[in-house]
Amino acid sequence: MFLVFNDPQAVSQYVSQRLIELIKDRPHAILGLATGSTMEPVYQRFCCDAKEQALDVSKLISFNLDEYIGLSAEHPQSYHYFMNEHLFNHLNFAKQKTFVPDGKPEDVEAHCRQYSQKIVDCGGIDLQLLGIGSNGHIGFNEPGTPFDSRTHVVELSEQTRIDNGRFFDSMDEVPSRAVTIGLQDIMDAHKVFLIATGDNKAQVMLDLYESEVDERMPASVLKKHHNTLFIVDKKAAALLPAAACQYID
Repeated sequence: MFLVFNDPQAVSQYVSQRLIELIKDRPHAILGLATGSTMEPVYQRFCCDAKEQALDVSKLISFNLDEYIGLSAEHPQSYHYFMNEHLFNHLNFAKQKTFVPDGKPEDVEAHCRQYSQKIVDCGGIDLQLLGIGSNGHIGFNEPGTPFDSRTHVVELSEQTRIDNGRFFDSMDEVPSRAVTIGLQDIMDAHKVFLIATGDNKAQVMLDLYESEVDERMPASVLKKHHNTLFIVDKKAAALLPAAACQYID
């Protein structure tokens, strides 16, 4: 079932409300966080709501999904930088508890193993936020990624590089590899919110709806998850059958 809201602002309001409810109930909650344009209004609304309610987020632990290989944390297009700009710098997050994969590790394979293990050691993710790529990727788990994968290095597909190219001055600057948590890491989360907004997500949401659970459509693995919500706006839901949708006023 897809929860359908009027627009990205209504989606953001809903997700922010659910985040605040979780944090008030579990101040030490472990969040799985995503980046990208879909998340920008979500984080903006959450920051505003959290400030209004004087919400303490200092006890939270967070793990981000992914990072480009080759970009330092200070690079304006790195996901470290994105998270600081859109979320971490605006509230009282304890920076030592906000984990983002390292884009320049000395030993990338060891870093991948350690990242997945760190999630386990902390008790697992309580709520994982996800966007979705036009080819169905979640995190940077491209089509064909094994469902039992843990944090790993991925060669980014040409479609993903094209989709993300708008954030760079030229395609030559778009990284070709990334570190991403695996599909099994995502499936181990207690709750998952997959969020999609805008006309450009309508086709992939239809593809996801029609897909069998198949590694060629990475997001389809979420159909096997016991507690996933697909949260979309009307534009992203435009191609979905009405019977698959629950419209939220």
